[in-house]
Amino acid sequence: MGLFSFIKEAGAKIFGSGEAQAAESGLTPEVLKKHVTDAGLNADGVEFAIDGDKVTITGNAPTTEAAEKIVLTVGNSQGVASVDNKLTVAAPSADSQTYTVQKGDTLWKIAEQFYGKGHGDKYPEIVKANTPPVKNPDLIQPGWVLRIPPLS
Repeated sequence: MGLFSFIKEAGAKIFGSGEAQAAESGLTPEVLKKHVTDAGLNADGVEFAIDGDKVTITGNAPTTEAAEKIVLTVGNSQGVASVDNKLTVAAPSADSQTYTVQKGDTLWKIAEQFYGKGHGDKYPEIVKANTPPVKNPDLIQPGWVLRIPPLS
């Protein structure tokens, strides 16, 4: 699937509340695997390698959707600037598009941008495709990279 870029300062704080704590804890493959698992995703058979602010993910994912969610969960974490996705997918399907949230965006506006004018009501599809990090559709954060799934 390739290399994905993220905004290093945006996203979930997987270490706790402060940069000092993050630096003290250190980004490790174990921390990333726990973060993915805590997000409700299956990380069995998935390996994480860290080189500075770049994470390489290898192994197997059951579906394209699962692989994309793992990549975005890792990438939408503070301290991660890029993710090299080398996952093998057991049941491949069409890749989703990605979109980086900008200041002033709403999920309605994003849905209309990707699905067409008058289709803002399709934003729940984007929420469903991005759980995590989107838990509250009214609280999307600039810098998050979202999956935009094809409409079924």
